[in-house]
Amino acid sequence: MRTVTANDVVAEGRVIRVGMIDDHRSPIWGIERVLDPVDDISLACSASTVAGVLAGMPLDVVLLDLRLDDGTTPRENVNTLSAAGVATVVYTSGEHPALLRSAARAGALGVVLKSAEESVIIDAIRAAAKGRAVLTTEWAAAIDGDPELAAVDLSPQLQKVLALYASGETSSRVGAALGVSAETVNEYLKRIRQKYADAGRPTRTKVDLFKRAVEDGWLPVPQRHRSRGASDRRQ
Repeated sequence: MRTVTANDVVAEGRVIRVGMIDDHRSPIWGIERVLDPVDDISLACSASTVAGVLAGMPLDVVLLDLRLDDGTTPRENVNTLSAAGVATVVYTSGEHPALLRSAARAGALGVVLKSAEESVIIDAIRAAAKGRAVLTTEWAAAIDGDPELAAVDLSPQLQKVLALYASGETSSRVGAALGVSAETVNEYLKRIRQKYADAGRPTRTKVDLFKRAVEDGWLPVPQRHRSRGASDRRQ
């Protein structure tokens, strides 16, 4: 049986089923209000995690907040949604261009700011349901605005090494976790450093490696140590 795509949904005139991933209820209530009078789009489900929203499948488009309390990265969240056949639109305040770049590299179709007009949100969902890029100035700025953040392609094994080592583990502990020797881990680290050097993004120290891992979505952005007020944690 042929898989039904987002293009099929729009071509057949069926309602676009939208999922929303956000840690807070207020943005979800806002999207509910925006979509309630729209005949061809329905907010089918919402959750605070990717796994939670995928439980509401089938879905055509997901609005994804960049920073979630479960510690996941935009890259892995977009990858998971893409593997499930769901188009992803980042829905954010736009304060973290590095995270937007990470989501873009993983295959997100675009970004919509939480301050955007209702018509912009609706048009973005319709475009994503057709598999089209959601072209906004914020998206273009995030992707093209910083030439020093050239993409670095790492194999799955190198991704694991970078994430573990940059998080504070020693070469020995990384090797034990991955079932390789410390010497092998050090060789992997040399490859990682060389790839970043070739991209013009040197990693001379362990702190540099941590920064690169966050910039490229291999590690989540550290949470601010603030009170849990809605205004100062909203992304």
